[in-house]
This record gives sequence, structure tokens and C-alpha cells, in this order.
Amino acid sequence: MSKGMMSIGASIRGLGYNASAWRHPDVDPTVQESISFYAELAKKAEAAKLDFVFLADNLAATSMDDRPKGALGRGHDNITLEPLTTMAAIAVLTSRIGLVATCSTSYQQPFHVARLYASLDHITGGRAAWNVVPSYRQTEGANFGLSEPISHSERYERAEEFVTVVQGLWNSWDRDAFVYDKKSGIFFDPTKVRALHHRGKFFQVEGPLTATRSPQGRPAIFQAGESGPGVELAAKFADAVYTVPLEKAASIQQRQLVRQTAAKHGRSEESIKVIPGIQPVVAATKKEVEEKLELLRSIADPIKEMGRLIIQFKDISKYDLEDTLPASFVESAVTSSARPIAEKAVASKWTVRRLCQEMALGQQRIVAGTPEEIAADLTEWFSSGACDGFNVSPSHVPGGLFEFLDQVVPILQERGVFRAEYAGRTLREHLGVARDAS
Repeated sequence: MSKGMMSIGASIRGLGYNASAWRHPDVDPTVQESISFYAELAKKAEAAKLDFVFLADNLAATSMDDRPKGALGRGHDNITLEPLTTMAAIAVLTSRIGLVATCSTSYQQPFHVARLYASLDHITGGRAAWNVVPSYRQTEGANFGLSEPISHSERYERAEEFVTVVQGLWNSWDRDAFVYDKKSGIFFDPTKVRALHHRGKFFQVEGPLTATRSPQGRPAIFQAGESGPGVELAAKFADAVYTVPLEKAASIQQRQLVRQTAAKHGRSEESIKVIPGIQPVVAATKKEVEEKLELLRSIADPIKEMGRLIIQFKDISKYDLEDTLPASFVESAVTSSARPIAEKAVASKWTVRRLCQEMALGQQRIVAGTPEEIAADLTEWFSSGACDGFNVSPSHVPGGLFEFLDQVVPILQERGVFRAEYAGRTLREHLGVARDAS
């Protein structure tokens, strides 16, 4: 059973989580690099008392190889604002909501990342979080001089050392290290600062960090990944884990695994929150819900989607659009998040065209219904122990997000499962995870 209040965040990257969101009649495709647009989303989420807004990221264009022919030029997701820069701008336009920005461990350096997030935590007064991603796409590696992709095992081994170093750097200064004694000339107590002297397989980092201990003790850490190494990484370091289960039973099992693995590493099970992604489709009647879903399917571009599916499923290109997917298709899933989609496609006897339409909706669980029905669904998942909250990944923005905030969140507040006012000022307080006291 989940206890207390659920956590709710909003993913505000790009134009929405429908792969063809830019084609939605209510979407302005010109605002993708407008900071005022992102700030509007964050301020609206803050007014609804959400825990955080979340920015995912890619380090490469997603569709530049024209596979299949004609796909090039159809995707809106080649252009994004850099998450940390964006969050720093949003920080000065908000005051309470948490700001979760993605940064890869595959191509960056720990000192730089530690400094960036410590700075963001200071700028925000304790509202920063790092979404840790061990990037795997070869197109990303090619932008950093790599001719071959980093292996799965090496990505996670590197990520573990990376986060260990970052946390060590965040621990460089004691909270009371700075005395500012003008008379004696002592600016800081040298006994309360330490260099890291890290010498590892991937990194050699001396330290200390050129930033004081941040308002949260250290920024919060988010992590996504449902493979064995992903669960281990999250269990060791994460304060919140982003998941994409499609069924409640699977989510219960995933949450139990994450919490038990955290306990194995000496952490309290309550110290880590499991927050699955959802895509709400809100309407007043069942008929209107079906009309909205059909619109979201209708804007899907099969040519564009096939280009994206080639990355997710290694055998997809051998099928025609009207082919029904066979049982063997499940084994073609490249990532752990793609496999449940393949299993559902096979079980539902989808054609490739239908898979394109469903994938265009997004890989999060679609929660479609009236505001009351959606609120009841989320409450049931939360109260049954399937999760500790939800990361709302709207089909399109602003409408897909604002409808949820305006119509569903008030019902959750009335039910007593989500806050009506902020009780704290930091993201850790919102999430209910302990402040780092080291």
C-alpha cells in the first residue's frame, strides 16, 4: 500500500508525447524553443501544486537518415531546448515547483554535471533534480566522437561510477564550512572541506567541487530504466524512479522490486518513489473520449513512425503496413520499455499500421475517461501500492496538460490523495524523501 499523498509531475518537453503532436489542430508548432511557452506550462503546474516539471532529452536528431524513404522532415522532435538551460530560466519565474532536468552519463564528465546541478539547486532554493540517463543510441555517440555504441553493461558500469563521483563532489563542503570572519581573515574552515581524490575505471577526479553544499544537501536524483542494471542503478542512488508499466499488476511488481533492491543496498524502502508515466485523455463523456483518441490516432504519420520504430524494434522494416505482427515480433524489442508494447501488439493482433498509430500516442499508459474516471483510476493505482504517484506526459501541449490540471487534479485534492497546498519549499519535501544529511 502507498502511504500519504501521491506525487504528481508533468513532463513538458517539446510539443507533447504524441509523436505527431505538432499536427494536432490545437498545437502551435512554432513555440518549441519559446521559453515563455515552457514557463507558462511550469507556472500552471505550480498553481496546481504539482511536485515537479520534467524535461527529457536527446543528444542527437531522431530522424535524419530518411528510413524509410520519405521519413526525413516529418518529425518535430529533432529540435529541443537544452534541459538545464531551460530549467534555469524557469527557476526565476517559479518559486515552489521542482525542476527535473535530464543529463546523460555516457558522454559528459562528473565534475561538470555536479557543478551544474549544484548551481541549479542554489538558483532554485532547493528544487533541482538530475534525471540520470545512461544514453545508448549510436546517433548520440556519433556526436561525441564514438564510432561504436557503448555496450549495455559498460553504460551502466560507467553510470554507477559517474553518479558515485557526482555525489562525492556534492559532499565536498560541510554545511557550516564558511565562517566569513573578516577580523581573522578566515573565509572558510579548511577542516570542513575535502578533495575527492577519485581514481576509477572511467574517471579521475580530484575535487573539491567549486560550489557549496546545496539547499537540499544534494539535488534529488531521478532515474528511468526497467532492465536489471537499471533497477540496480536506481536502487542505489535514485530518490524517484520513472517507469512505464501498462498494467497495474506489473507496476506493483516493479515497485516491489525497486524497493526491495533499495533495501538490499542498505536504504529504506520509503526513500525511493516509483512514479510511472501516464498520458491522460480527459473529456466529459465516453463519446468525446473516443473522438479525442481517434483524433490522436489520425494525426499519426506511418512513414514517420516507421522511422522511429526501426530504433525500437530491429525487425520492423521487413513487414508491410497491413501485416499482422507475429509472436516472434516480441523478441525484436531493442529496449526493456519497448518489449511490453510488442507483447501487447502481438496479443491484440495489431497490424504494423495500428502499431504505428498506438506508438504515436506514446509509450506511457493511456488513461482515458471523464475527470472522475481518471481520478478513480489514479487513486486505485496509488492506494493498491502500484506506485507513489504519476508523471503526466500529455499527448499535446498545452491542452493535454491543462485539461488534466484543471479537471482531474481538483478531484484528487477533494479525495485527499493529493495536496491542496505546498507544505515545503524543496523538491525533496514535495516527494517526501529525506534530505541528505551527510
